[in-house]
Amino acid sequence: MARNPGWETAGAMTHRSDPRFKTHLQLMCLLVLALSSPASAEWKEKVLYSFQGGTSDGVYPAGGVVFDKAGNLYGATTDGGGECPPAQCGTVFQIAPPAQKGDPWTETVLHIFKGNGSGDGNTPAGGVIIDSAGNLYGTTGYGGTGNCVLLGTKVGCGTVYELSPPGQKGGAWTETVLYSFPTSKQGYLPNGNLVFDSAGHLYGATMFGGGYGTSCDPFYQYCGAVFELSPPKTKGGEWTEKVLHGFKGMKPGSSTGDGANPNGGLVLDRKGAIFGTTYTGGFHCANDAGQGCGTVFELAPPTRKGGNWTETILHRFQSDLDGGGPAAGVIFDAQDNLHGTTVGGGGYGEGTVFKLAPRTDGTWKEHVLYSFHGQNDGANPQGSVVLDSKGDIYGTSEGGMIFRIRSVGGSWVFAVVYDFKKAPDGWHPTGPPMFDAAGNLFGTTQWGGTGQLCQGGCGTVYEVSP
Repeated sequence: MARNPGWETAGAMTHRSDPRFKTHLQLMCLLVLALSSPASAEWKEKVLYSFQGGTSDGVYPAGGVVFDKAGNLYGATTDGGGECPPAQCGTVFQIAPPAQKGDPWTETVLHIFKGNGSGDGNTPAGGVIIDSAGNLYGTTGYGGTGNCVLLGTKVGCGTVYELSPPGQKGGAWTETVLYSFPTSKQGYLPNGNLVFDSAGHLYGATMFGGGYGTSCDPFYQYCGAVFELSPPKTKGGEWTEKVLHGFKGMKPGSSTGDGANPNGGLVLDRKGAIFGTTYTGGFHCANDAGQGCGTVFELAPPTRKGGNWTETILHRFQSDLDGGGPAAGVIFDAQDNLHGTTVGGGGYGEGTVFKLAPRTDGTWKEHVLYSFHGQNDGANPQGSVVLDSKGDIYGTSEGGMIFRIRSVGGSWVFAVVYDFKKAPDGWHPTGPPMFDAAGNLFGTTQWGGTGQLCQGGCGTVYEVSP
C-alpha cells in the first residue's frame, strides 16, 4: 500500500485527500465519509445511473466520462465486476440515452478486467478517451504481465488498453492490451487519462516507476514517469513505449528538487510540448514530510530525431502560500494560460484553483484564483477543471460540490453550481465534469447512488443542467 506523502497544511492534506491512499483504501474495502456542505439549487441535477457492484457491475467510477457521436457516455470504474486478488478488477461502461424523453438511461458493461492472472489489467485509475472511430483507450493501475511486486505479491505494473466497438449492433466489444509495463523502470501504476497527438501517439503518466528517485514511497519503486506509446508501423504489430521523463523527486535534506508522482491528465500545446502536474516533489514546504508540495511541468520535444525530451518546472507549489498537492492535470484556455487545482494548501488549507500565465521571458506566473474555505464551498478539489465558452471555470470538490469561478470586474467570483446530497444522490465527485453541446454538465461521483453492496453507495453518473 502506498504511503500518504505526509504533508498537511492546516489539516487539509489528510489520508482522505491523497488519491493514492483512496485507491488502496478501496482495495481494502474501506470508505471514508467526507464532510457535508449546505445545499444549492442553482442548477438541476439528475442521476443517470447508480452503479450496483457485485460480479456484473462496476464500483467507484475512476474518472469523468466522454461522449461518442451518438450521445452515449463512456467511463471506467476502479472496482466491481468480480475478484482479481489481491486488487480490484474494475470495468469499462457505456451509458446510453433513452429512446424516449423521460425514460431511464441504460448501462452496458463493455469489459470486466480479469487481472494479471489472465494477463489482463485491473484497477483502472483514470477514465477513457475516444478516437474518431469510436475506440476507447485507458489505463489500469495494476495487472498485465509485468513483474511488479507489492507486499510480497505479484500485482503487475499496469497496462494501456483499447476497447473496440462490435462490427454488428449488440455484439461484444473487444479489448486489446496495447502495452503491459514489464518492470517498474518503464513505469508502474499508470493513472489519469491518456491523450493523443496528431500522429496517433498516446501519452500518459505513471505515478511510480520510471527508473529515478528513491524517496517517494517505501512500497513502490521510483518517483513516476511520463511515457509515449507509439502505434505499430504495420497492422497487428506491437505498440512501442518510451519513457520521456523519469521524475527524481526530492533528495533527503534538499529544499528543492524535481517533481514526483505525476497525475496523468496531460495536455499538449501546438508545438507538441507536454504539460502536467506532479502530486509531490518540487519545494520542501511546511509539514510535507520532506516530499514536496507538487509541481507544474513542461516536457519539450527533442530538436532532433532520437534526442531527449527536456523538462522545465514551471511552478513549485509552496503550500499555504499558493496551494499544494495538485491531484489532477492542467488545461489550456484561449490565451494559453494553464488552469488547475490543488487538493490542499491555499489561504485556508483546503485547496485552490490556480492559473499559470506565460511571461515574455519564458517563465510563468501563478495566480491563485480561489482558496477553498472547507465550509459552504466544499474542499480539497481532486479533479481538473473545464472551461465554458465564456471562460468561466467549472470543477468538483471532494467536499461534494460542483463549483463555478467567474471573472467579474477583474476579480474571480465563486459560486456553488450543485451540492450533492449523498445516497441516493451522488457523493464525492473527484473526476472533472464535461459539457455537452447544450451546456449541460456530465460527470461521475465515486460514492452515493442506490447501490446496496457498498457502504454509502457505489457511485453514480450524473447530469447537471442550468
